[in-house]
Amino acid sequence: MISRFLILICFVLSAIGGANAAGKPNVVLMFLDDAAYSDFHPFGNPPYPTPNVERLAAEGVRYTRFQVPQAVCSASRAALLTGRYPHRNRVVNAIAPGKRGLDPKHPIMAETFKQHGYATAHFGKWHLGDVPETRPMARGFDESAGLLVSNDMWRHNPAWKQGRGDAPLPYWENGTIKIADISPDDQKHLTAWATEGATRFIRAQANKQPFFLYVAHSMPHVPLFCRDEFKGKSGAGLYGDVITEIDWSVGEIMTALRETGVENNTIFLLTSDNGPWEEFGNHAGKTPFREHKGTSFEGGIRSALTVKFPRELKPGTVNDRAFCSIDLYPTLAALAGVTLREQDTDGRNIWPLMRGDQGAKNPHRHYFFSTGWNLEAAMTSDGKWKLHLPHEYRDVVRPGHDGGRGETKTSTIEESLFNLMDDPLEQHNLATKHPDITKQLREAAAAYLKKFSSAKEK
Repeated sequence: MISRFLILICFVLSAIGGANAAGKPNVVLMFLDDAAYSDFHPFGNPPYPTPNVERLAAEGVRYTRFQVPQAVCSASRAALLTGRYPHRNRVVNAIAPGKRGLDPKHPIMAETFKQHGYATAHFGKWHLGDVPETRPMARGFDESAGLLVSNDMWRHNPAWKQGRGDAPLPYWENGTIKIADISPDDQKHLTAWATEGATRFIRAQANKQPFFLYVAHSMPHVPLFCRDEFKGKSGAGLYGDVITEIDWSVGEIMTALRETGVENNTIFLLTSDNGPWEEFGNHAGKTPFREHKGTSFEGGIRSALTVKFPRELKPGTVNDRAFCSIDLYPTLAALAGVTLREQDTDGRNIWPLMRGDQGAKNPHRHYFFSTGWNLEAAMTSDGKWKLHLPHEYRDVVRPGHDGGRGETKTSTIEESLFNLMDDPLEQHNLATKHPDITKQLREAAAAYLKKFSSAKEK
């Protein structure tokens, strides 16, 4: 009788523990660098296989209308991790080596998750600050390894012309420099090192406490590198080889989640900071949309997003609802049982929309897109209408080849209204045909600028 009673108690305690675990999902956020919308099947049809990303999409949801507020490395990362627009968190463009970067007064995902019982880790690129108080270990991560800046900011890169051409590029691990100056041979291992760190972290934490894992690959940002075993594997040049190794990385992480038994209780997100750097020609990806990285056209700001969460998302589905990367922080926090104050983020919890709930509405009225400090576009939150304010942008005249940078020119766009549902390539200006919508979005943009007009956050 006592034996049966103990078995019953153990069963009840196990069920309670399982319920608690189910209430605290793990989060794996993989953020690529300059990956194009069509780099992976099934978003595009590239001339090389990407079976692991295809499997992730088949077991999760493919989101076709996901956007970032600024299509540049540091700005996109800061917006993702803070849930705040670049004009609010004050990170625009790309942070140069040695610069402070994201002010610690802007809390990020890792800090919030850590405060609520999560183990946290970052592997790969950081690019949110290169001084002690803004490095990963000071921003809520228990573990961190990778580069603090982009992998092109090194002395071995002849295209690096921002006064740092003779500076070393160190590789950091848990707050200290592990490699003082990475070599081209070291660059070959960046994707593998981040993957190995991520899988090791998953296996160590899987049965201890919930975890938040941020895997920010340095690739496929130029200069391109992959391990020797992936060279020539894609049959589509070096860029295809690099993407093939990233696909391998996705597979390794999926395997670690499955083998440790936490797959069903883990949210796995895969996306990119912005669109391709088209100036580099065959060392950049392809997008079906207009323009590229560094612009507010869809080719710059629209990224492929795949999310797998077996507990709540129907596998193999496609979701065409529009939302922005600033929404991921409050959404993931809500799934972890953490309520953020609305005034602390510009993003909102849009999980019902991501889950595909019938009748779910986007809590925003508009989204806003910029390059540098310039506000360039405003869009209705249903993703239908997008207004470009008059602005200049960098247009590629002649793409580069094999790592060489191509030729660009400065182009301009007048005030232009596009119906993205009918015209995702942003070709047909409907501003004069729909003056009421144009006026609404123009006024929304003016209100945004007024809100963030101060150089200091109010």
